[in-house]
Amino acid sequence: MSGLWGNFLTRYSGSLFSSGPLWKVPQTGKERIRIFMQQSTLVRLKEKLSLKNPIMVVGLPGVGLVGKLVAEHLIEELEAERIMEVYSPHFPPHVLVNQDCTVRPVSNAIYQGKANETDILFLVGDHQSTTSQGHYELCSFYLDIAEELKVTRIYTLGGYPTGKLTYEDTVLGVANSTDLIEEIKKYGVEFRESEPSGGIVGASGLLVAFSGMRGIDAACLMGMTPGYLMDPKSAQSLLKVLCKILGIEVNTDSLQKKAEEMENIIEKLKEKEEQQNFLEVKPTEEDLRYIG
Repeated sequence: MSGLWGNFLTRYSGSLFSSGPLWKVPQTGKERIRIFMQQSTLVRLKEKLSLKNPIMVVGLPGVGLVGKLVAEHLIEELEAERIMEVYSPHFPPHVLVNQDCTVRPVSNAIYQGKANETDILFLVGDHQSTTSQGHYELCSFYLDIAEELKVTRIYTLGGYPTGKLTYEDTVLGVANSTDLIEEIKKYGVEFRESEPSGGIVGASGLLVAFSGMRGIDAACLMGMTPGYLMDPKSAQSLLKVLCKILGIEVNTDSLQKKAEEMENIIEKLKEKEEQQNFLEVKPTEEDLRYIG
């Protein structure tokens, strides 16, 4: 088989597992392609893993890309190894273009890293599901993997939208047990009654809720962000707290540089917003009387 899928299947010649339980996918090329396009599929890039009570950190795309920025920064700093990839028809129906102008399907991936003798698994990727059903299916899929790898705790990372172009050095949290809440409060995570009031959409919330049913402690940590743009400054605050929890130190220079660049953009947006407010014509009382 030649072309895109021929190269793709040559690269991923390891074991494949599809959603549901994790059953093995047929090894023939055409059958593999069919499975990739019809069911959520796990590609194992490394068959034998040596893990001891690993922690899983989830940083999938979300509000302000806060969680994604933190997880990918840690992957780079800890030189984590890519060990698994996930493909799913619940991801958006498009492909990504590589530097050499070839294309690849969107996917999520799991990396294996180590810090202070602690094994850390990172779940990151291009997209979350575009459907409600897909969110639940993929959540179950990820938890199947976590159980198989004997994950002892999960930290999902995300952003909490404020809707304001101002910075708050605050990390909010929710967890699936009161014991865990008390444990991570001491690291500076704030737990506010019934917050977020609108709940948490996507993998960051679902994984925390359903991991409890699997006997896995889990918490969602959220950096405060305007929610309009990628927010590396919020990611810095979240990274600082997460590093305290994990008991590690990492270089943050690259994230700081991104934060400075984004601050310049936000300042320009603030100026435009102020100009817009100044030019805005407010209705008179007479005008208001005609609003039904």
